[in-house]
Amino acid sequence: MKTILQFIFLLICGISFSQTTFSGSVVDENSQPIPGANIIILGTSTGVVTDFDGNFTLTYGQNPPFKVQASSVGFESQTIEVNTKNQKLNFILQEGTTLDEVVISASRTPERIFESPVTVERFGLKQIKNTASADFYDGLENLKGVDVNTNSLTFKSVNTRGFATFANNRFMQLVDGMDNSTPALNFPIGNLVGMVETDVLSVELLPGASSALYGANAFNGILFMRSKNPFDHEGISASIKKGITSQKAAGDNEYTDISFRAAQKFSEKFAGKINFGYLKGTDWAATSEVDKIDPTRTRADLDYDGINVYGDEVSANIRSLAPESIKGIIPDVDVSRTGYNERYLTNYNAESIKADWGLYYRPWENDFEIQYVGKVGTGSTIYQGTNRYNINNFFQQQHKLEFKNNNFFLRGYIVADKAGDSYDMVFTGININRAWKSDEQWFGEYIETYAGATLTGATEAEAHAAARAQAESGRYEPGSDEFIAAFNRSINDPDLSTGSKFQDASKYYHADANYNFSHLIDWAEIQLGGSYRQYALNSSGTIYTDYDAPIEYSEYGLYTQIQKNIELNDALNLKLTGSMRYDKSEFFDGFVSPRISAGLTVNKDHNFRASVQTGFRNPTTQDLFIGLDAGRAILIGSAPTNLDRYVRTFNVSTEGQALGQGETVTQTGRVAYENSYTASSVATLAETGNPADLVVSNPDIIKPEQVSSAEVGYRGKFNNLIVDLSAYYNKYKDFISQEVVVSPYYGTVGDGGLSIAAIANDDYQAYSTYTNSPADVNSYGASIGLSTKIFGDFDLSGSYTYAKLDFDRQTYPDFTTNFNTPEHKFKASFGNTELFKNFGFNIAYRFSDDYYWEATFGNGLVPEFHVVDAQINLKVPSIKSAFKAGATNLLGDEYFTAFGTGNIGSMYYVSWTINNL
Repeated sequence: MKTILQFIFLLICGISFSQTTFSGSVVDENSQPIPGANIIILGTSTGVVTDFDGNFTLTYGQNPPFKVQASSVGFESQTIEVNTKNQKLNFILQEGTTLDEVVISASRTPERIFESPVTVERFGLKQIKNTASADFYDGLENLKGVDVNTNSLTFKSVNTRGFATFANNRFMQLVDGMDNSTPALNFPIGNLVGMVETDVLSVELLPGASSALYGANAFNGILFMRSKNPFDHEGISASIKKGITSQKAAGDNEYTDISFRAAQKFSEKFAGKINFGYLKGTDWAATSEVDKIDPTRTRADLDYDGINVYGDEVSANIRSLAPESIKGIIPDVDVSRTGYNERYLTNYNAESIKADWGLYYRPWENDFEIQYVGKVGTGSTIYQGTNRYNINNFFQQQHKLEFKNNNFFLRGYIVADKAGDSYDMVFTGININRAWKSDEQWFGEYIETYAGATLTGATEAEAHAAARAQAESGRYEPGSDEFIAAFNRSINDPDLSTGSKFQDASKYYHADANYNFSHLIDWAEIQLGGSYRQYALNSSGTIYTDYDAPIEYSEYGLYTQIQKNIELNDALNLKLTGSMRYDKSEFFDGFVSPRISAGLTVNKDHNFRASVQTGFRNPTTQDLFIGLDAGRAILIGSAPTNLDRYVRTFNVSTEGQALGQGETVTQTGRVAYENSYTASSVATLAETGNPADLVVSNPDIIKPEQVSSAEVGYRGKFNNLIVDLSAYYNKYKDFISQEVVVSPYYGTVGDGGLSIAAIANDDYQAYSTYTNSPADVNSYGASIGLSTKIFGDFDLSGSYTYAKLDFDRQTYPDFTTNFNTPEHKFKASFGNTELFKNFGFNIAYRFSDDYYWEATFGNGLVPEFHVVDAQINLKVPSIKSAFKAGATNLLGDEYFTAFGTGNIGSMYYVSWTINNL
């Protein structure tokens, strides 16, 4: 590494002898400055952006002549040739199209969206300021092909091209090059501790596999967020947003969102900035009492398990627990304990407090820059994973040191989190029940009362009613002193047998580097880079099997890319791109991810593109090392070193004891993978009583997942109409999924005897395993976006997205793909940024087809929904202010995007933004 750094600095010093400094301004047709415009020297990655007044200064390490291009969102680019040093460049940009926008993420180098070799969506300053959504992050759901699943008010999960969960580890989210995923959970947590809106420069989104440049987690796509550099964007800006959220279940509640940015360029060498954001509101309350397993059941049913009712997950067959003396009169049925509604186990506080700061140093007053960036964030939200979690006072921090110029970067950063006062609401309900009355006592009272009532002539229904009434005697009522005391004990106890505290202090260390040789090589643009990551999981045994010490492991990757422009003639230009990446985790063999793409530009207004690539996904930290009792099943990660670390002792039934098995049995997580039946075959056996229906499972331990992806696309302009369409086909190999299995307490699966007796005696445990499906899993889809101007200067756009899963569910009933994506989506927007001077508006509409949601928390149908958001805005340049009034879900039709979450209501807000026009 020291040799590489020395080489880089020698290159920098070598080219610094020939330098040209020039400056200028960028304005629109009305001579109004355009802040944030991109200034790029053609054929290179050297560039800068204009300041608030549209001015810029740029130093380039070559002598004239060379060409400089200015571009900005919504304007046509303009090119001027520099012939002398200290030349003054004055750009006047004509209003243009989104095809002129410059993106970086598609090829790790600046290029117009029009020429990008793959599909890319961009959300720039203009779209951020004019979004009808409550903030820039929510506004992403209006982009073509993008799914935003709402976990809670402050935690939304962005995804593209299917296979979405809230634990969305198939999708990467980078903030100024830093991974925003939390170390404990190994997936992005939305914008809870992310960017402050006044500091956002642009957001780019790459749908589909991006492993060739970005590694393992960029499997479904990547969200690339960039902040404003204080050298280019000085000053103080602030925004305050006030309003209410409105939901039938939670009522009307206040909502506040404040952001502040201060940046100062102290000299040509040194600059700094600081950002602060605060959000406070009330979360969408989850109140569904529909049964998770059987929607026809109600709370009157014996074995009821409500979606947002917790504690009723504890269920048992009362005949198997009954003493031999009365076993004959006890029915062979499962009975569950009575649970508590979610609203009694959380206050639905939604809060986010985040701050970041940066010090920027340019020792030679040119493009070479040293950055230190620090970020901290804390907040409270609801997270739905295996269970429903109250994430309270969660804390995450990031620290980055980066060396960069327009041709290279070398960065290292650390991400660390602490769970704070977070807890599992499901186990809170379970353990409040147990604090009042143990499971043994509760079921014992139930069985004895049922037997007594039956012997005195009660009907079956009357006997069950009497039994539950007796078992429920003395139950802690929500709000009572006993309930509050038991609640507080549970949420402060990390032992899930008695408590529900979510405990974690994990971290990871990451380093990556990239060098672009375009300033040294003329015939093509060549890049070379790599990354390294070290994990340190530390949940103290509450999530992972790290009971004695943190679990550490590492992975690394190397990549290269070659890009070549071939001008065939005046009307045709061909752009070829080839990328390849090698990644290696210490647990698995290395994997190579290539990507080849071609883009043909015809008459400067039409671009046809095609690409073929492979991607891979390493199993996540949870896939490898989780060891968590989720109630209905125990989650067991399948790293080879993990199988024996999870140990649990179970009570054996009297029937099992009669077979000589003893009163208890101890199992490790290994039995899930080496001595198990499929859960579906055990359910079939319960219905048919035929042992031949049992199917041995014994799933393989997990290995990396692979995808082969082919994509074609077109971008073009027909007078005022902009067209952008793409189609893709993905073929997966070794698809990572979870399989629920059942392991008997005794016997060996397939033995035809003892293990069958264990199943019949309810002497078994359900496990959720992490493995690879042998099934052929494919997906395909297409998107088309249209945008134009009508009635003069009114903006009208619309998009349609189709997504389809190809999977033989009937043959593989125990595998869940978690596709979780509507087959049809339609989005549209209509607005005008200058309806009259300084006044604009925007209306956005979204339609989602119904789809089936699969996740470890529960499976269920998500009905179709229609959503309208709207806003009006007024700019007051004299006080450098913008005012906005808006509403989301203006129609008030509540909806949800995932099974088990609260219904999404409406939000009404007004905002005042200063010095961020």
